[in-house]
Amino acid sequence: MRTRITELFDIDYPIIQGGMHHVGFAELAAAVSNAGGLGFITALTQKTPDDLSAEIDRCRAMTDKPFGVNLTFLPTVNPPDYGAYIEAIIGGGVRIVETAGNEPSKWMPLLKDGGVKVIHKCTTVRHALKAQTIGCDAVSVDGFECGGHPGEDDIPNMILLPRAADELDIPFIASGGQADGRSLAASLALGAEGINIGTRFIATKEAPVHDNVKQALVDATELDTRLIMRPLRNTERVLNNAAVERLLEKERTLGDAITFDDIRAEVAGVYPRVMHDGDVDAGGWSCGMVVGLIHDIPTVAELVTRIVAQARDIIDKRLPVMMS
Repeated sequence: MRTRITELFDIDYPIIQGGMHHVGFAELAAAVSNAGGLGFITALTQKTPDDLSAEIDRCRAMTDKPFGVNLTFLPTVNPPDYGAYIEAIIGGGVRIVETAGNEPSKWMPLLKDGGVKVIHKCTTVRHALKAQTIGCDAVSVDGFECGGHPGEDDIPNMILLPRAADELDIPFIASGGQADGRSLAASLALGAEGINIGTRFIATKEAPVHDNVKQALVDATELDTRLIMRPLRNTERVLNNAAVERLLEKERTLGDAITFDDIRAEVAGVYPRVMHDGDVDAGGWSCGMVVGLIHDIPTVAELVTRIVAQARDIIDKRLPVMMS
């Protein structure tokens, strides 16, 4: 399959793995890249830039295919040493970076001087246009369906992707609601040049998370996600559980007076307990509505092969018959 995304990143299929916190380790990134997609290590899951360098080396030992690093610029008073993380990325020979959170204009000169191609994750067309203006090579356009942070405008992909196609010159990737060949074919039809898969890749054999997490995704339906932290304008789509229900009750009770400290027990330090220890009820953890389309736990290669075959069947066989 050839699109501007496959050509930009020298990959076989326009399938990209999301940079997920405490999921995007070398094992998963290498498996996705080896299957013909583009895997991503999550930088800030690594406690230090030196740890990231070691993780890049681990990934390079597992694949000779291109892979990238996700780097999220957090809106925080005490930010990580982003310059050192970028130096670790460049020093490790990685030439693809997905940025998220705050727009990365401050760091673009350092990234570009290092020969890095930048994808920026956006939830609105206006943010995507800003990313284009500052020199990003591509953007990942996240619809309201996505797991994690969908922004505050609540625009689903059936609207957001065509709007992005109307406005952007650089290629964009569809993120949110991506699970199978139907997702890929639909996203390409709406103007995207590829898809970004997050939640679906967690439920694979190579994903370095506890089996309880994978089974929770298989057991859930599209009705089992919730939006938390809306009053704080830091909305996150998560899998529902008892801790999430407690958090939502606090939001209902406290309203606009709520602070992060009020919900700290349900969100702070949750990911290691969920992903590593398998305590799926520890708090709120990102999960997309696409969970309703997850019914098994294949290998990454099996999943990618299935996605590509189904998309080709739709594009080459089903749609031509309908149009004849």
